[in-house]
Amino acid sequence: MRKAITQEHGMGCAVACTAYVLNFTYQQALNLYETPQYAWSRGFYCQEIVTALSNAGKLYQYKQIKNTNDSVLNLPDMIVFIEPSSIYPAGHYLVYTLEGCWMNPWINFPLIAPAKSGFQPILPGNPTYAVFPLKKDDFIAQ
Repeated sequence: MRKAITQEHGMGCAVACTAYVLNFTYQQALNLYETPQYAWSRGFYCQEIVTALSNAGKLYQYKQIKNTNDSVLNLPDMIVFIEPSSIYPAGHYLVYTLEGCWMNPWINFPLIAPAKSGFQPILPGNPTYAVFPLKKDDFIAQ
């Protein structure tokens, strides 16, 4: 199992998830984003994650999750955004692992001294978007 990646900025959960998927450090993943300062301010949208992963040679796409039984939620290295809640007021990104658990880049939220990452068996909220890997077969020649 790869090591969990802790987010280093208040809104950097997408960056930590990107780092986990790529087996990069947090800083290496942050450098893949066009506007890295968003890790301090507003966070990142799914398309920005897809672009960052593409910058590292990974093929991903995203979609809105309308059914919690959606098969895309079972894909290893899929990044999910959970809706804002009392636990994660701004929402939160996590990664589904090959081992069938969730890598949470700030598992001890709201503690910040220090923030910690880890693995958990259950998604701590309702999934709203998924950023998931594509296979080469998924592309149609145009």
